[in-house]
Amino acid sequence: MTLLDAAHAAVSADPENETLRLRFYERLADGEMILLLEREAVGAAVEPRVFDIEGGPVVLVFDREERLAAFTGGIAPYAALPGRVIAGMLKGQGIGLGVNLGVAPSSMLLPAEAMDWLAMALEGGPEAAEAVPERFLAPMVPEVLVAGLDAKLAKAGGLAVAAVLAGVEYRGGRRGHMLAFLDAIPGAESALAGAVREALVFSGLEAGELDVAFLRSGEPAALAIIRAGLRFDLPVPEVPEAPGAPGMDPARPPKLR
Repeated sequence: MTLLDAAHAAVSADPENETLRLRFYERLADGEMILLLEREAVGAAVEPRVFDIEGGPVVLVFDREERLAAFTGGIAPYAALPGRVIAGMLKGQGIGLGVNLGVAPSSMLLPAEAMDWLAMALEGGPEAAEAVPERFLAPMVPEVLVAGLDAKLAKAGGLAVAAVLAGVEYRGGRRGHMLAFLDAIPGAESALAGAVREALVFSGLEAGELDVAFLRSGEPAALAIIRAGLRFDLPVPEVPEAPGAPGMDPARPPKLR
């Protein structure tokens, strides 16, 4: 069973549960999907194969290559793309999405309106604002948001050292919550803020409920939020070791020829 199968099974068992529906769409957006094409792609240009069915035209995706092969009965042209990219391609086109049709437990049809919603949910970025924090507090947010942030930040390895979630009180009395990234690499701010926004969207919360800041670990604000908040350490990308010269590692003597 794939992650998409599991998410589909959960929402099928409790179709009125909005949190489970959002989790399914998040899995669809984050996963690499196999998009059936009309013909082989030329460069970056892809032409999805469109099927006209009773409910309107659809394109087909599968979450495994073997599921595509089971559907087509053999070799077929395809493109492996993130679900979010496919949603963006379909936005406003009046075309729905068939997922794993007839070949998996997660077989389903999503109407064009669902793809428009998903594309819009993934669009947009944070609004820049300036405010002066006066103090930080222990965070009081739903567990679903903590889990959502943890999942998103686990995929952001190398973009920052850590992130810290805390309640915040600003000069002037406004209160809220802040997620501060520590030592983000230059240019990663937009991607990190977008990941936070998606965590909010797929947790069923409003995008404005969490402020995002970028701090250096030694500055006073960083030290203050670390003391009060919940820390998420981002994964450190593994750097492959360069092979050493023969005979330089005392634990591995050079081979005899």
